[in-house]
Amino acid sequence: MTLATLRLPRRATLLAAALVFAGVHLLPLLLDGYAALLVGRVVAAVACATYWAVGAVVAVRLGGPERTARALAAIVGGLTLANVLGVPLGTWIGEHLGWQAAFLAVALATIAVAVVLRVMIPRQPQDDATTPMGVLVRRELAAFRNRRLWLALLTTATFQAAVFCCFSYLAPLLTDVAGIDESRVPLVLLLFGVGSFIGVTIGGRYADRDLLMNVFLSLGSMVLALTALLVLAGSVAGIVIATFLFGATSFSIAAALNGRVFAFAGDAPTLAASMSVSAFNVGNAVGPWIGGLVIDAGLGLRAPVWASIGLVLLALVVASCSWRLERGRASITCTTTACPSA
Repeated sequence: MTLATLRLPRRATLLAAALVFAGVHLLPLLLDGYAALLVGRVVAAVACATYWAVGAVVAVRLGGPERTARALAAIVGGLTLANVLGVPLGTWIGEHLGWQAAFLAVALATIAVAVVLRVMIPRQPQDDATTPMGVLVRRELAAFRNRRLWLALLTTATFQAAVFCCFSYLAPLLTDVAGIDESRVPLVLLLFGVGSFIGVTIGGRYADRDLLMNVFLSLGSMVLALTALLVLAGSVAGIVIATFLFGATSFSIAAALNGRVFAFAGDAPTLAASMSVSAFNVGNAVGPWIGGLVIDAGLGLRAPVWASIGLVLLALVVASCSWRLERGRASITCTTTACPSA
């Protein structure tokens, strides 16, 4: 979808994606059967992915080059707020008014989003309307010759796998290890969401100063938070505090990861932005799978936390490789600047 919409105005693409997303959520009110629901999920996912990729590019353009990370932090901040507010609200609507009502609520909310987009987002400059599609695709693909871009995407996927390897099995850790009543688990997970919003806000504010340093600090802090989760798992108060810290450290890195992808993409950011979204989703899939494997191996409910620590350390290794590569390029640049004959 990113390639297919390269020549389209970006605001129009956002509006179209939002309206398709809204329309798909109205289908269960008109059609019965599992097949219609399944097809609707796939179409909604395509529309959502299109919105994310193009929306990130629009946010960066509106924020300006000196505020790339802060603009992307605002995007991710919207996601964390949705997890904090939207998921419990959707669950409540579904339980009290029926699942069709939850679909209707999503459709109405998305229509409201489209109205806001139409009113508040200015028209984006569209320099590619007359450029041949083949030229646009080659320009976008050229960014992927940069090894630093691939290392940035691998860091994203590994980090995200670490987050969801632990988070996906946090509820049984809270109930079976810490002894928290099942009815109070949503409140603890709400604290994770609040921590995530605080983390992404702070990370986005300071990431533009040094994107790679933000990556290292966030990953290091996340190791400490996960270690606290392990040590304090048997204490109700301790695990609640550690869960909040886990949320804050997990999402403080998000803006820097996205910002580095945009920095390496240069003049071809759209496909790189969609690949960044894909890298996050790869982590979303791989992390819970690894967590499930270590639990199935009989290693206990703390095992996913250990696995998450291992994945964060792997992300640190990848980020270190990126740092060495960038330091090498900087050294070459300084040498050639000091001595052109070099």
